[in-house]
Amino acid sequence: MESSDEQLCRAVAERAPGAFDLLVERYQERAYRIAWSVLRDREDARDCSQEAFIRLHDSAGSFAGQSKFSTWFYRILVNCCLDHQRRRRGWRRLVGWRDRRAEAPDAPDPVEQAPAPFTDPVEGLHAERRMSQVWALVEELSPQQRAAVTLSCREGLATKEIAAVLNVSEANVRVHLHRALATLRARLGDEA
Repeated sequence: MESSDEQLCRAVAERAPGAFDLLVERYQERAYRIAWSVLRDREDARDCSQEAFIRLHDSAGSFAGQSKFSTWFYRILVNCCLDHQRRRRGWRRLVGWRDRRAEAPDAPDPVEQAPAPFTDPVEGLHAERRMSQVWALVEELSPQQRAAVTLSCREGLATKEIAAVLNVSEANVRVHLHRALATLRARLGDEA
């Protein structure tokens, strides 16, 4: 019988061999996707997801089991990402950082969501372009809105779980999602 994430976290706290490796294996791809959705930089996303796993290893004993393990871990991960952005903000101003999307607007999105099921080549092409356009616009949202949209749409988390991950109220999550949707609709309307 396979151990649950919560059991593995307790095993990590007890320093059981192999438990941490199993959790990393289960969450590595999702952690990178979420970090990338917040940071929009491959190296930073890799660094922050690794930092989140280090924090998980060091603080596994503090997991109380009051929420799902994934919610607890995603909160650690998003906090790592937001901390990273706060630290970098000063450096960007100092060295005159420029937006990479302005330099390479056609760069492929490594975590772009798959297009709708294929039926008609023309419809498939339109759907693919539309999804690319939507996720490109998601990149322009605030980090909190981007994280809320990613956790909701790509990871399928409920509002309550997103609230726990982002350390905000459920009402605040709904506000982030509502504002993100309104912004996306307005921008898609302008570009349609």
